[in-house]
Amino acid sequence: MARFLDRDHPMFRRPWVRVVTVAAPLGWAAVEFAGGAPFWGMMFAALGGYAAWELFLRGPDEGKDR
Repeated sequence: MARFLDRDHPMFRRPWVRVVTVAAPLGWAAVEFAGGAPFWGMMFAALGGYAAWELFLRGPDEGKDR
């Protein structure tokens, strides 16, 4: 089954692509909060948090079938 954000995809080999993938939704979350839309701010903050977890914080896969 495919994951929502596959950190092993060749596109994410470059560090700057990983940083932009995390920074873009977090930046947009700030715009939404500043504009008075907390629901959308939380949605984009959650997307940025998930991207940060998947691309930077999560350890290596153990027992991965590849």
